[in-house]
Amino acid sequence: MLPIISEEIAAQAFSEIFKDMPDWRKKMIHYIKEENPEINTAIIEAANKTDLDPKAVALGAYMTYLLIELASKENEALMNFVE
Repeated sequence: MLPIISEEIAAQAFSEIFKDMPDWRKKMIHYIKEENPEINTAIIEAANKTDLDPKAVALGAYMTYLLIELASKENEALMNFVE
């Protein structure tokens, strides 16, 4: 089950992404290569097999990856919270 992506998480991600989108995309390429090379390969293959702009396709995939990652971390923190 995918985590819920709150408005706060989306705002946090978008502020990071759109501060310098080309630079962010390049950083994500290297980050995902290290974290999950199979996902990175799938993103690149999908981007190259479409008539759409490959950079735009990759940006959407990397953005989705980041949103899910941030939401997962927030959910884990909430589930492990002890008073």
